Amino acid sequence: MGTAQTAVTTSAHVSAQGEEFFAAGLATIAGYVDAYGYLTFKTYVSFMSGNTTQIGCLTGQGQLAAAMPSLVAIVSFVTGVFTGAWLTHSGADRSWRLRFGVVAVLLAVSMGLTPLGRSGGPLGIAMLSMATGILNTAPSQVGAQRMSLTFVTGTLTRLGTHLALALARAPVPDAQGPWDTHGRRAFLLIVVWAGFLIGAVLGGAGTSRFGVSMLLLPLLIVLALTVFGPVQRGNADASACR
Repeated sequence: MGTAQTAVTTSAHVSAQGEEFFAAGLATIAGYVDAYGYLTFKTYVSFMSGNTTQIGCLTGQGQLAAAMPSLVAIVSFVTGVFTGAWLTHSGADRSWRLRFGVVAVLLAVSMGLTPLGRSGGPLGIAMLSMATGILNTAPSQVGAQRMSLTFVTGTLTRLGTHLALALARAPVPDAQGPWDTHGRRAFLLIVVWAGFLIGAVLGGAGTSRFGVSMLLLPLLIVLALTVFGPVQRGNADASACR
């Protein structure tokens, strides 16, 4: 009985490690695309807290037209989250393929319209924000740790909380095994945050030199995930609404 329990615990640990790398990789893509969107449109395409602040500030100053791009980003992001969640719970086989496939289409269309001069405004913002919204529904949970790829404030809040609980040697109520500690979860959140930051650095460094061609890299990665990506566990996706 003990051997069987050990095997289950080991399997959960290995599965969680794979999900950690997957989440960090998607966070890197989100940071990368967000940096491109910010430099290109002066609007965040995945950081909705920043867009909400911009809408409030600009509206308070009577600059309603200037606030519209941020509003477009928020509406499109929510639409993307809705689409990702709907595909997840629609009962479709391999819904993760559908999600990444839609993201790939949105990135490809954004790249295709740019030479025509049609994605330099609201349309470009809408497509990229919807893409990051869908991406945000992919790994809503790693092991038992809830997360959001683009909600950096929430990630850092959870990080600080886990560090405090680790220092206090507090137990983890929903621990998946002896390896699942507050320190371990804090490290996971650091990795995801660092992934987003690295993506933003790469996106910022290359956008001024390569323009919309910068989107080719995340497009290829998402296409690869569409074909070869890991199957996400059902209970992880269900936690997105908690």
